[in-house]
Amino acid sequence: MHHRTVLSLAISLVFTASPSAADKKLIEFGWDEPDTSFMRAHVDEMERTPFDGCVFHITYAKAGETGAGTGAFVWECWSRRAFTEKELQPALEDLKATKFRRFTENFLRFNTAPGDVDWFDDFSAIVSNARLAARVAREGKARGLLFDIEQYNSPLFDYHKQRDAKGKSWDEYAGQVRRRGREVMAAFQEGYPGLSVFLTFGYSLPYAQTGGDPAKLPEAHYGLLAPFLDGLLDAAEGGTLIIDGYELSYGYKELAQFTKARRTMTQGVLPFVHADHDKYPKHVSAAFGLWMDEDWRKKGWNTDDLSKNYFSPEAFESAARHSLETTDKYVWIYTEQPRWWTAGGSPEKLPPAYERALRSAAGR
Repeated sequence: MHHRTVLSLAISLVFTASPSAADKKLIEFGWDEPDTSFMRAHVDEMERTPFDGCVFHITYAKAGETGAGTGAFVWECWSRRAFTEKELQPALEDLKATKFRRFTENFLRFNTAPGDVDWFDDFSAIVSNARLAARVAREGKARGLLFDIEQYNSPLFDYHKQRDAKGKSWDEYAGQVRRRGREVMAAFQEGYPGLSVFLTFGYSLPYAQTGGDPAKLPEAHYGLLAPFLDGLLDAAEGGTLIIDGYELSYGYKELAQFTKARRTMTQGVLPFVHADHDKYPKHVSAAFGLWMDEDWRKKGWNTDDLSKNYFSPEAFESAARHSLETTDKYVWIYTEQPRWWTAGGSPEKLPPAYERALRSAAGR
């Protein structure tokens, strides 16, 4: 048997069984994403929900005259602008002053936005921002970073849309992107040794876009994500964990869908992993995302007749239970219309039946 086949079999056996339900964690991530000042003021309300933590972001005071307002670190961190410790210090002070009890699984969001730096440009500001974000997460007692690689502003991972694609081959760009991945992960770990890096998508996204054929990566919208992840995995050390959040599961309802997706994350993607395969099961964890108000733009989000929603409470409870049964550790719940917490101190557009469904699925 070929060495790679034997290794793939060994990896699949490592991933065969997921931990017991008691070890699973629920993460909230949606349009009600809080900043650090909100968390400080509303932690009691937040911890009354079924979650073990949430994704949050940092705001900073803009320089200039009084009333210049605030900016969002998460939308400016992947750029030529290097943030300073002083700019993020108020957010860190918020985190240190927040009395977290149940919320042990918080993740500071770090986007690839605005994404206006080519992979061959000076990356020092991005690396510095990555290190600083990780340090804030560590000192603020978060579990790690929510690394959102979605191409919101710029097609960073689409080879044919790179600035120098006409003059540099796919292999040249892939090699450079992998080096950048190593640099970013090294910076994360310098700021927070042994952190968890929660990805909205892992290798599973380029796998899906290519139909499982690595030869098609140069044509895929997220093709360069694969070598970038190779770089993250190259540099991962100690207890560092890379979590594939598998956003592709947003609308899943059946156990078979989650089981197949888990098999994809643990076995199917291996031909896309050019990093050391021995490191994959050690540092990569399979997770799932569920979008509670999935497809609301077409179906609406009905708070009176819940059967009209994509997920009825019963269907949502079933999906949440299946995802928790199948994940290694994390399930994240995404929402847009419903709010689990508000400045007013109570949920909004969130029928109680959905909270009961989630509590029932998680046994809480």
